[in-house]
Amino acid sequence: MANAKVWKNVAVAMESARAAAKTITAVTKATTGVASSTAHGYANGDILILTAQGMFQIDQRVVRVAGVAADTFQLEGIDTTGFETFVSGTAAKLTMGTSITTATTVNPSGGDFDFIDTTTIHAAQRSQIPGLPSAATFGMDHIHDVSDAGLLAMKTASDAQQKKAFVFTFGQGGQKMYFAGYVGASLLPGGQSQGLVTTTTAITMEGVATYYAS
Repeated sequence: MANAKVWKNVAVAMESARAAAKTITAVTKATTGVASSTAHGYANGDILILTAQGMFQIDQRVVRVAGVAADTFQLEGIDTTGFETFVSGTAAKLTMGTSITTATTVNPSGGDFDFIDTTTIHAAQRSQIPGLPSAATFGMDHIHDVSDAGLLAMKTASDAQQKKAFVFTFGQGGQKMYFAGYVGASLLPGGQSQGLVTTTTAITMEGVATYYAS
């Protein structure tokens, strides 16, 4: 049975710093992918954003480090068995130090797959395979507060068109969702008579999200 969650005690954080990228020379195809990077210096639990040529499934993916050795580390929870062959890439360590504490609603959209028709002239019914998903976006309503550090950081990222990493944590020590994307934040106020003054932001995801049980 699923562990039900509610939008309560959910922490949202955005990256506040990104270290210089380090070269990855290889990624294995395994139930837990292992990346090779000479003298990477990462520790278990570090959060990285990856770039990759060839193995496109990990490009722009935010992952957690496990199983560190001097020149290798595991991509925790990432089964790379069926992925494409890795050619080249990088990893950059993230600091998730900007708390977003003004959100009142979270509204996902997109992520829907189109389908490619594979029907032949010999078939008695149509067939299809999944193609690419549409871009996924999180729209958020916030309490309008132009002195709030989190909102200001989102506005700065929006103005600079910077890609940022985010993490949603569902309860203290709870399930986590990591992803990267571009922020849209104008901080324009909205609302209705005698209602809360609000503002909206949007995060358009790049790559796919990574999920951890804790």
